[in-house]
Amino acid sequence: MISSPAAEIYVSPAGNDTGTGSANAPFQSVHAALEAARIQSGKGEKNNTIFLQDGTYYLTRPLVLHPEDSNLTIKAFNPGKAIISGARPLQISWEPYRDGIMKASVPRNTRMDALFIDGKRQRMARYPNARGGKDIFDGYAADAVSPERIARWQHPETGFFHALHMSRWGGMHYRITGKNADGSVSLEGGWQNNRPSGPHQTYRFVENIFEELDTPGEWYLDEKESILYFYPETGVDLSRAKVEITVLERLLEFKGTQENPVRNVHVRDLVLTQTNRTFMKNKEPLLRSDWTIYRNGAILMEGTEGCSVTGTDFADLGGDAVFVNNYNRKVCIESCYIHDIGGNGVAFVGDRDASRSPRDYKDAGNFSWDTLDKAPGPRSADYPADCMVKDCLITRTGQVEKQTAPVQIAMAEGIQVIHCSLYNVPRAGINIGDGCWGGHLIDGCDIFDTVQETSDHGSFNSWGRDRFWNLKGLDMNDLTNWNEIRDIPFLDARKTTIIKNSRWRCDHGWDIDLDDGSGNYEIFNNLLLNRGLKLREGFGRKVYNNIIVNNALHPHVWYKRSGDVVERNIFFVDGYFPAGGMPSKPWGERLDSNFVHVPGMKGVREAHGLQEASGNDVHSKMGDALFVNPSGGDYRVKPGSPALQTGFRNFPMEFGVVSPRLKKIAKTPVLPSYNPAVPGGMPQTESFASLGMEGRSIKGMGDVSAYGLSGETGVLILKLEPSGKLYRAGVRQDDVIIAIDEQPVKNTASLYDRLKNKKSIHMTISRKQSEMEIEINL
Repeated sequence: MISSPAAEIYVSPAGNDTGTGSANAPFQSVHAALEAARIQSGKGEKNNTIFLQDGTYYLTRPLVLHPEDSNLTIKAFNPGKAIISGARPLQISWEPYRDGIMKASVPRNTRMDALFIDGKRQRMARYPNARGGKDIFDGYAADAVSPERIARWQHPETGFFHALHMSRWGGMHYRITGKNADGSVSLEGGWQNNRPSGPHQTYRFVENIFEELDTPGEWYLDEKESILYFYPETGVDLSRAKVEITVLERLLEFKGTQENPVRNVHVRDLVLTQTNRTFMKNKEPLLRSDWTIYRNGAILMEGTEGCSVTGTDFADLGGDAVFVNNYNRKVCIESCYIHDIGGNGVAFVGDRDASRSPRDYKDAGNFSWDTLDKAPGPRSADYPADCMVKDCLITRTGQVEKQTAPVQIAMAEGIQVIHCSLYNVPRAGINIGDGCWGGHLIDGCDIFDTVQETSDHGSFNSWGRDRFWNLKGLDMNDLTNWNEIRDIPFLDARKTTIIKNSRWRCDHGWDIDLDDGSGNYEIFNNLLLNRGLKLREGFGRKVYNNIIVNNALHPHVWYKRSGDVVERNIFFVDGYFPAGGMPSKPWGERLDSNFVHVPGMKGVREAHGLQEASGNDVHSKMGDALFVNPSGGDYRVKPGSPALQTGFRNFPMEFGVVSPRLKKIAKTPVLPSYNPAVPGGMPQTESFASLGMEGRSIKGMGDVSAYGLSGETGVLILKLEPSGKLYRAGVRQDDVIIAIDEQPVKNTASLYDRLKNKKSIHMTISRKQSEMEIEINL
């Protein structure tokens, strides 16, 4: 019986579950406190509060919150002092093994994914050894699974093989199941990308192999013998050290339904830590984005309304921190510090059955214009909507899985990301995987140091591979039936997504990357610090009043009637960076009244480079924008700036988290000096008479991205003779030749060499980001 008439229930690691739950007689477990809260709720008490006093709470099973637990707050009595852990402590005795390695017997049937010594995560034995500051996997080796390496391993079936995707579109993970007769290893996995490929040949490593236990900070568990081996770092006293191993992959679960949701449950001021990695369970594809997903996290929310997580730290988690799954409304994740996470920071993901689009990347072949479901919007309400991530600092996510983001959004509507600082991650800071169903808002954020391990991406990345994209029987460039098809791109992207008042920097892609088919965006009042803004293959984008430092707009593969508007921006380059098949000029609905900054320039003149490139920009100018203090990050323009004459207006230069606690520890991006990019000319067009074609070498990341290639290699076909051998074999303009007889074609010179003295060839081409094999008789 609870003695607290105020429905305040207390828990302490030093408490007792036979207690009353009062401040003087607290429970020991959070589960017991939740049962007590249910009793109080049954008596009519609402808005109950469970207070967690200082200490660590090791869960043996997740804490599950049901609809009957609605109107409940679970909070730390002292913010940041109550820790919920998915680990359990081990009481073991160490003895020397050899070469500085220690060993200890552990209980039978012990399974572990992570080892913590005095609260610090240690590494599984791996090759190559981890090196701090290494940009990919903390170290990689091309010979990670070479026969010579494998020959040293007695039991490789305990190990894992990790690699980047062949095109560096995220990561691939495999379980090693044994040795093959030829000395190679047999593998299970590689399903962590919706556009599968083989593993990258260079960026790879192995772990959990006993013979690779050779450096301080590594460990290995012999499960058969129940012996834990550990190589301690200098200064670690194992006789006194706290030893913990992870046992859970989820800590809290909100478990309701659309018909009977969990309402108004609030988690406040806790620390959630130490969960298992989940990379081998990441299998489910998400429509036609590059993503796969595992629907789980340290907090898993499904079927909720009005629930929140506030002031809570998430640290040293093996999978995602927060996963908002399927039906959820008005979830708020606010003022949280999320760091050192194996997967995503906060993921909002709806049910694939709620969408009328193809269910995965390979499924598009089952769709055609004639059979397309043309009803607008979703089939059901089974997706997150009207949710928010606000004032959160999220960094060092993707520590294990590389196709991840601090904020991931897919099949959701109206997700707001406001005043967040997101940085130091392997891929995008924010990823929106599709156009379903738009209405998102990104406002006041600071996003930088992204795409650090992968490629062909941006600090902001989106896809819009919705119902219209590459649909059989539908040509969005066919203007003869324009009135019939013009609204098709907005069947899914039905609400405008807004990106405003934010600062972006990406050093390995684009600052903002609207990729394949992303449409219905409004982008304004943003400061882009390095690699510019990319718009590819979508409809209805409005880009205005942005400052793009040292760069400009990157238009890739536009439709003839894209409806895009690009105006009143400040560029640092008098030109654009087009890639892929661009329509005849003028581009878009309106590109005009942009201003090109040239420091120290006297007077103002027309921006001829912009005009020539776009076939528009008749009112665009260039001159000195007269920034207030660019070296200090203040890119407001002074009164009298000629940029004001083109319609540009100043906007606030304050970005990122706002709460004092997070603002004190948040980093900010490196500010650039004046060093504008130069629009590069395309390589010379070459003629290949024996093939009946003209083409040029692939050049630059623009080409790599536009044609979905694994690297800066191949020959783009610009023109084909209808009677030529390639055309008759089924090759088409804008295909890219990437191999002849399984030998790579790097450029036009390489293609000439591959064709010498050949009577027939086996050609590999890339078309619309998919490979095709063609036999040609010469």
